[in-house]
Amino acid sequence: MKLKQITKKDQLKLKEVYFDSVCSIDEKIYSKEHKFAWASQAWENPEFQKSLLKGIGSKLIYNNKIIGFATRYPENRLSLLYVRGDFKKKGFGTMILNSIERDALKSGINRLITEASLISYELLLKRRWEIDRKEEVIIKGLMFDRYRMFKIL
Repeated sequence: MKLKQITKKDQLKLKEVYFDSVCSIDEKIYSKEHKFAWASQAWENPEFQKSLLKGIGSKLIYNNKIIGFATRYPENRLSLLYVRGDFKKKGFGTMILNSIERDALKSGINRLITEASLISYELLLKRRWEIDRKEEVIIKGLMFDRYRMFKIL
């Protein structure tokens, strides 16, 4: 298992991880329609693309396969954090998040912000992130709850 810096050539593989991660979410939490709307953001949302191309991030590799990744874009914002479905709830998200937080601190960032889903906010709370506020967003006509969060590093 190794953590490495994300490169531009990783784009397609990172989108695959993202798609797998979103599609593996329990339908008691997000419906099929919600998961489809969310997963489509990898191809339809220009901010997603910017996060991959301009962001700073880490990928976690296991058996020569990317199993998770996270990015900061802009520098003070955790913009993406995803782990393949088969590897969820095994500490890999925490490992990637630790790397992102360490790198931010090394680059002079002492406060990170994010918008967390109903899935990721629990991990972030365990890692001493704080909720600023709950909000609703609409993606492809569907309502999603999420949390604006921050962490002082």
